Amino acid sequence: MEQVHLFTKKLKPTHISHTLSLPTHVLEAFPIPEGAHFMNFEAVDATDNAWRFCLSTRLTGAYPKPVLLRSSWHRFVEQKGLAPEDRVVFFMERDEANNMVRRYTVRAQRKVMILMGQDVWVDVEDLSLHGL
Repeated sequence: MEQVHLFTKKLKPTHISHTLSLPTHVLEAFPIPEGAHFMNFEAVDATDNAWRFCLSTRLTGAYPKPVLLRSSWHRFVEQKGLAPEDRVVFFMERDEANNMVRRYTVRAQRKVMILMGQDVWVDVEDLSLHGL
């Protein structure tokens, strides 16, 4: 099983209150049916909980502009206690033999310190374990 990094997104206030915009290149990793402009998918978090998201693209404009709709995204934000400046990281696990997607994973992370000039990020589920 090969794990492929899809994207990392530092959250802004609009990401907390509305939708999460995604980089356009990630559409290659999501098989939106021909003629459709959205799809539902599941991503598993650090504690193996499955989260259902709705990925949508706009119908008009110069490029598709993918977003996770608030209806599915906001529950994740609330449950994880996410705030501006936190980040989410999405991965795809792919079967190397037939190049099929096996599952998506998502990590909700918070920067806890800067160590030797590098940001140190921790999964939000682990914050209480470390007293942070």
